[in-house]
Amino acid sequence: MMKTDSPWVTDFMSRLEAVTPHETAFHQAVGEVVPSLEPVLDRNPVWRDGRILERLVEPERVIEFRVSWVDDAGVVQVNRGYRVEFNSAIGPYKGGLRFHPTVDLGVLKFLGFEQIFKNALTGQPIGGGKGGSNFDPKGRSDGEVMRFCQAFMSELFRHIGPDTDVPAGDIGVGGREIGFMFGQYKKLTNTFTGVLTGRSTDWGGSLIRPEATGYGAVYFAAEMLGANGSSLEGKRCLVSGSGNVAQFAVEKLNHLGAKPVTLSDSGGFIHDPDGIDLEKLAFVQDLKNNRRGRIIEYVEKYANAEFTPRDRDADHNPLWNVPADAAFPCATQNEINGVDAANLVANGCRLVSEGANMPTVPEGQEIFREKGVLYGPGKAANAGGVAVSALEMAQASSRTFWSREEVDRRLGGIMKDIHKHSLEAAEAYGRTGDYLDGSNIAGFLKVARAMHDQGVI
Repeated sequence: MMKTDSPWVTDFMSRLEAVTPHETAFHQAVGEVVPSLEPVLDRNPVWRDGRILERLVEPERVIEFRVSWVDDAGVVQVNRGYRVEFNSAIGPYKGGLRFHPTVDLGVLKFLGFEQIFKNALTGQPIGGGKGGSNFDPKGRSDGEVMRFCQAFMSELFRHIGPDTDVPAGDIGVGGREIGFMFGQYKKLTNTFTGVLTGRSTDWGGSLIRPEATGYGAVYFAAEMLGANGSSLEGKRCLVSGSGNVAQFAVEKLNHLGAKPVTLSDSGGFIHDPDGIDLEKLAFVQDLKNNRRGRIIEYVEKYANAEFTPRDRDADHNPLWNVPADAAFPCATQNEINGVDAANLVANGCRLVSEGANMPTVPEGQEIFREKGVLYGPGKAANAGGVAVSALEMAQASSRTFWSREEVDRRLGGIMKDIHKHSLEAAEAYGRTGDYLDGSNIAGFLKVARAMHDQGVI
């Protein structure tokens, strides 16, 4: 939880933790938001009386189910599936599906809670949800992934729909998995609808969807700098991860004249002081997307780059100790701790735009804010992915297909609006220039108004 002297915030979080023991990621997500909202509730006592916040932190529905499937050796495997339908006040539940061994209810509640605010900030009519399974697609054959996805959708299909709940991809769920799940949904329901986003453009998907989260994080960074009389031109940028979000963040950084110099995976990180240009990025994309290789192979091709292996016992990540002007954490939650944040500041970083969900721990957030770093929290900075998912839903509903330029234009406009509304909300509640408070408040205001209008349900 963020540092606070408020007895009300402390009491609220104590009560939440008592009824949701062991859900530490969920507690962290809520603890990041609640301190921002006390002045909002003070100014709107009808929302406090209506217990809007107490209702907001309780999912509308949690679905948990068994997923039984058969592997290539003929052995029956059993996994656990989930869908957390968190809040539908402003539209159908919307949020990704994550397939990873670390998936449990606490992780999905953290992601679903974040999704409520993120989706509200986009200005699109979509509520918050999240789901997934503890299934690990890594190392599995296409046939095994297909059979798992079909088994997973054979239960999930009864709970989702284009006007009810529209899942997308997340970690471990890419175009292959979306395709298998969509095919099973289509077979079971005998319908061809926009029930999943992140689909291939050959059968109802949207251009720019793969790029959207990474592009959006860079667009948001450009807006933050622009509001402070600067730009990304010539800025040295640290990027973590080497998956979809990181790759397209590097691409857009190049487009805007910046110089990305790092990428990473679970084995460690590479630092290329010459910059990771578009030609080098193409090598990384082939390495990670087609050959399923490791980032260490980068230094075998580019001699000036250095690889630093990951030390799991270290109290910091040395990637965040590389001198730079800006940082784009695009890997996973809690990848920047307090030591990392202090190292970033000490080495010249003055902007952080989060491509991942909740990648900075509360201590790190406090350091960024105290030191005047332009800090774009994930719920604002990485909202580009779900924004284009909503645009995909609109295209599917109207049976239209927009050009790459049109989708990118709309994405840029949405990120511009998120930046504007976050700043305005921060200003209105005495938190001038604070993007964390501003995005929390702006997202909450839209959802709270809708919940109040719809009564106690």
